[in-house]
Amino acid sequence: MDMQTAALKAYRAMVMARAFDTKLSALYKAGKIFGGVFLGRGHEAVGACEAVFLERGKDVYNPFIREQAGRCAWGDPVLESARCYFGSRAGIMRGRDGNVHWGTPQEGVPAPISHLGAMLSVVAGMILAKRMQGISDCVGVACIGDGTTSVGATHEASNLIAVEKLPIVIVVTNNQFAYSTPNAQEFACSSLTERGKGYGMATHECDGTDFLQTLATMQQAVAAARRGEGPQWVVANTLRMCGHGEHDDAAYIPQELKDAYAERDPLAVARKQMLEQGWLTEEEAAAIDTECADEVQRSVAQAQREPSPDPATEDWSATSWKPSR
Repeated sequence: MDMQTAALKAYRAMVMARAFDTKLSALYKAGKIFGGVFLGRGHEAVGACEAVFLERGKDVYNPFIREQAGRCAWGDPVLESARCYFGSRAGIMRGRDGNVHWGTPQEGVPAPISHLGAMLSVVAGMILAKRMQGISDCVGVACIGDGTTSVGATHEASNLIAVEKLPIVIVVTNNQFAYSTPNAQEFACSSLTERGKGYGMATHECDGTDFLQTLATMQQAVAAARRGEGPQWVVANTLRMCGHGEHDDAAYIPQELKDAYAERDPLAVARKQMLEQGWLTEEEAAAIDTECADEVQRSVAQAQREPSPDPATEDWSATSWKPSR
């Protein structure tokens, strides 16, 4: 995939994710969604760029709670995310999950849990299984945050991935706060790339608010892993431009930091860069905005109309179910 094609696909995924997040936020505040709502504002470029170079059905992708843009770039429709938030029986999880913990293992996406370090070993196992089956030229992308790099499960899995030289890209989105804990109280090294180097991995670092820089970095890392150059550790620096969830007002983030990053909104940066490159016109950008907003509206409306599972009659066996699409 050439960079222009990848950029257009990733940009559209970012616009779709932002439109969906905006709708979710409004519905949560109106009391229409129960449970947690976790948005990806500030993470869109990282998510879209890490997934756009992957091949569905061959590669493994483990998004985490803010990776709606990654899911869109991977090829998942927002309808499935909407169904999970509204507990629709017609959804992939059949109403068994309340928000973002859904996946299609048969297609390479394990259903994630919020304890992100635990998912690294799952991705490692899936890629190792492919190796044992003689499947080559595949890549796994595992997403974690800055706080997750301090978790014991992350260390154990990263060590295994490095020792086995598995073709896995570990994307560390450093949004500067592990929930409310700032970087200064999380780690003492100057950069989280130092942790990747400690495992013996190739390391990369990018400004996660800079769309084209992030796209180029992810392309380099995924390509290196696919060529058999071993695991790649990517640190993408950004700011979570919202609370940990919609229940959190993020009062612990200094206002001056919020103000500084308001001018570095990844979606606004991406649009400006795409226009400057001549890869997008103002008319095309406006059309993408409209198309994505319309698709989100239709998807949410459909998910709201669909029935919830009946606990008295539902077959809750996870192993007997397979995706319908």
